Amino acid sequence: MTDTSSSQIVPQRPMRADARRNYDKLIAAARDAFTEDDSSASLEDIARRAQVGIGTLYRHFPNRKDLLAGVYQEEVEAICRSADDFADLPPWESLVGWLHRFVGYAATKKAVAAELVNYVDPDDQVFRSCREAVNATGNQLLDRAKVSGDVRPDAAFADIVRMVVGIATMSGTEPEQIERILDLALDGLRYRPAEA
Repeated sequence: MTDTSSSQIVPQRPMRADARRNYDKLIAAARDAFTEDDSSASLEDIARRAQVGIGTLYRHFPNRKDLLAGVYQEEVEAICRSADDFADLPPWESLVGWLHRFVGYAATKKAVAAELVNYVDPDDQVFRSCREAVNATGNQLLDRAKVSGDVRPDAAFADIVRMVVGIATMSGTEPEQIERILDLALDGLRYRPAEA
């Protein structure tokens, strides 16, 4: 659906197959560790979870910041690619489906993003590239829904993403309630011509 969905946000050097497997195992282990209640898992614990040596972790990720950035980037790439899952749906359903998926992503990734902010400037290349990728994907879906007449013409993706992230990160709210609140909020995006 978007150029971003089919490529990496920050290109990496090609890896041998065994190195790629270890990289993927480290990302998966770190994702699990950082999305649990305790986002301060040690690098040694993550290497253990991935069933690789600590040296392998350090070859891929020289420090905690690089590991956090790797997890964040992989997750953003996945949420952007997921727009393709909705490509065959009508524009409104495509936008709403992807925003519901984005809520799930935002709710589970707040620990990674919050910890990463402690290590990097928000204008860092990874943050900037990830933000641009999400905006490109969301704007493409939104523009399609505007062209079809489903979404009000004054809707801006920057406003929508703030609303969605705010809903996703509400504390003490059950996932079902978050989904319902999102549906109520998204209903305000629908285009309704003024009555004569």
